Amino acid sequence: MPELTIKPTFIKQLTGDPETENYPRPVAEFFTYVHPAHPGDPTLHHHISELSDELRLDSNDSSFLDYVSGLSALPDYRPWAMNYAGHQFGNWAGQLGDGRAINIAELEGKTQFWTVQLKGAGLTPYSRGADGKAVLRSSIREYLCAEAMHHLGIPTTRSLALVTTGDKVLRDVLNDGHPAHEPGAIVTRAAESFIRFGNFELFASRGDKERLQELLDFTITTHFPNLTNCSDNVYLALYEEVVNRTIELMVEWERVGFVHGVMNTDNMSILGLTIDYGPYGWLDAFDPDWTPNTTDNQFRRYRFGNQSDIAYWNLRQLGRALALAIGDADSVQTTLHKYHERFATDRETMYRNKLGLETTQDTDAELIASVLTLLEEQPLDMTRFWRHLSQFDETSPGNHLSLITDDAYTVVSETDKTKWLDWLDTYAARLRTEAISQSERAALMNKVNPKYVFRNYIASQVIEAAENDDYTLFRTVYELLKHPYDEQTEHEIWFQKQPAWARDRIGCSQLSCSS
Repeated sequence: MPELTIKPTFIKQLTGDPETENYPRPVAEFFTYVHPAHPGDPTLHHHISELSDELRLDSNDSSFLDYVSGLSALPDYRPWAMNYAGHQFGNWAGQLGDGRAINIAELEGKTQFWTVQLKGAGLTPYSRGADGKAVLRSSIREYLCAEAMHHLGIPTTRSLALVTTGDKVLRDVLNDGHPAHEPGAIVTRAAESFIRFGNFELFASRGDKERLQELLDFTITTHFPNLTNCSDNVYLALYEEVVNRTIELMVEWERVGFVHGVMNTDNMSILGLTIDYGPYGWLDAFDPDWTPNTTDNQFRRYRFGNQSDIAYWNLRQLGRALALAIGDADSVQTTLHKYHERFATDRETMYRNKLGLETTQDTDAELIASVLTLLEEQPLDMTRFWRHLSQFDETSPGNHLSLITDDAYTVVSETDKTKWLDWLDTYAARLRTEAISQSERAALMNKVNPKYVFRNYIASQVIEAAENDDYTLFRTVYELLKHPYDEQTEHEIWFQKQPAWARDRIGCSQLSCSS
């Protein structure tokens, strides 16, 4: 195995829990040492070779399976679980922590610092009465979606390995009182850091300014070294950086139609990464009111059209926590008040790119708002619509009505047809003010409008096959998702809208938090 550069950072610079017994309890410190559960019969089904190479972990070595299944620890490193708190569905939940994630390494990769953890590796003091394990279906969803997001160019945690444990895990997939045993699995995932908003909320909620400042100092030194020479309030500078990264992430989610489903503060990365893939989903029909989470059905707090506002709400909770250390609540509010203006500006730029517009005009906001209204009124598939739009020819807008409205649908009334023709005429006139050719514009649009996303109906088929010990489709879909902006004509079947059979099938539209 290549020489690993183990660099115990979090566990060396911050204080750990002195208690060594592994049982659910309140913890005063930053983390707790804990050993992964011993898997019954682990099997490695997939790994990301580019990431294992970056980490200097030899995936061909027999010890690789031992590390990613929890059978044995990496040399000179002691596994641990992180302590944090959070707001869940808008309510304060108190201490939460890594209830089913165990960190197995901090190391210097070839290009950056990494923390590596096993998700589904067993009980920790933060499991709150649960078993700390994960099932195959949720593990596949996390593994493939994280990689899909990475190749879409969206900040995210990464997937390293997928292992089945050989153990059965009891879960109630519909949360309807009918639990069943499912195959257990572990995802090894990696990121520069897994620190969340909730880490800071934990110590602020306890009035523990000393530990809050320790965590802030560690975060800045380790992950935001550019701020270490800040002449102003460095904690406030960190907060502003987190606000900006979160805005960028929300715009990116909207660009591709991704809905996280559980935007609790403990699921918000301090680095602006997409983290914790639970009941997420991708828009099929463009519906701002859609949520992939059955738990969220009543109030739809985490629906697609509300994600930017929830990010703002979460940043407000983070600001309240950091104010204890910043010492200037007014400056925190001033920083946060920039959120909506910056988000609106970045969002408009994003949609201008999706429309293939290189220049800026005052009428662009209205053009964007109009097409989003039409998309909401018509049951158009979001991914297909934006991808098809690159083929639009501004010299004959009326000829493209069937293309733009998706040949899988029909315009239901003359009024709808007139609305689309009016918009296409306006769009064509706007395009004629641009200097680039139609082919140049199409190439630019196809770099921001993916052809393939990890739709739930695709995930459902991959999971069904894997649960029958067939990973052929898993590997096919993984390769597909590595090139989401390419045509990949041999995979055209995965560009179709949600099939009729998937509309009411479990896991194809909405999912519960059961995993």
